[in-house]
Amino acid sequence: MPRFLLNNEPTYSVKRLLLASIIWWTFWTLLQTIVLHRLELEWNVAFIDSVVSNILLSLLGFLMITIYRFYQPGKNARFFRFVYAIGITLLYCVALKWSLSSIVPGKLDYLDFLEKSMPIRFICALFILSFITILNWLWNIMKDQKEKDERRSEAEQLVKEAELVKLRQQLQPHFLFNSLNSISALAGSKPDEARKMIQQLSDFLRGTLKKDEQRTVAVEEELEHLGLYLDIEKVRFGHRLNVEIEFTDDALNQQIPPLLLQPIVENAIKFGLYGTIGDITVKILGKAEGNLLLVKVINPFDPETQNVGKGTGFGLSSIQRRLFLLYGRNDLLATEKNQEQFITRLKIPQV
Repeated sequence: MPRFLLNNEPTYSVKRLLLASIIWWTFWTLLQTIVLHRLELEWNVAFIDSVVSNILLSLLGFLMITIYRFYQPGKNARFFRFVYAIGITLLYCVALKWSLSSIVPGKLDYLDFLEKSMPIRFICALFILSFITILNWLWNIMKDQKEKDERRSEAEQLVKEAELVKLRQQLQPHFLFNSLNSISALAGSKPDEARKMIQQLSDFLRGTLKKDEQRTVAVEEELEHLGLYLDIEKVRFGHRLNVEIEFTDDALNQQIPPLLLQPIVENAIKFGLYGTIGDITVKILGKAEGNLLLVKVINPFDPETQNVGKGTGFGLSSIQRRLFLLYGRNDLLATEKNQEQFITRLKIPQV
């Protein structure tokens, strides 16, 4: 069933277009009648001439539009379109001359006028039909460009989603391997803690799979999932690891890409604990500011051991790449370090 029969709004649009066409056709016919009368044709003959010529031109214009609707020449076939317009115009002139000669017979002065006016009628009809052809050509170019843009946008979105999935998958294995190694170490000496860690790891991975299809989640939900990760790390490192999480109430309702904080906190724990035997404290702070969620992760930093066991930086660079793919900005992740602290700053736009 046609769409305009199912939706009132398109129906009104069709009615308005039809009404406008009728009004314009009537106006043009009356104007042509007046012009022909001023060229010394009788009112009735001028009116018949105008009505017949405009009906024929409207029918042939509709025929041209219908043909273009079901068959479109190639994009570069401009010459063919021009020849097609000339052919339709010649058909119009032949049909017009035959029709008016049959409807108004015996008026030699009018038939002579008709014969002499055919070149002007041909030029006017060619202009109108060429205008229809150009409009149709431009409309199809715009339509093709729109479809091409939609396909390009869809392809870019698929590539972006595939890259995001790949980044998330790359960020997880080393954490999983470390956890499994810790479970293996605990299995012999502390089997109860090993079983607890297996359960926590299971809950964490289950939550990870659940979040894979989500673009953003509430900060409160992200922190709950981060808590599962921290429970595992506390089993690994025991009393040495302390984590302080402070988020303002308005920040908890903000949105954040899922599984974004875990690799940052993992990086902070890794480099905070590396080369030390004492306790460390990792701070995770968050607040809302305007249309941004601001998150800051702080871990201890010892410049004397910064080059020992230095990582590849894959985790933070992957997070920056992920943020760029999601928000189109390169300024959403920044790091700084001083004599005692390494600070990772995040800005998450709220859209």
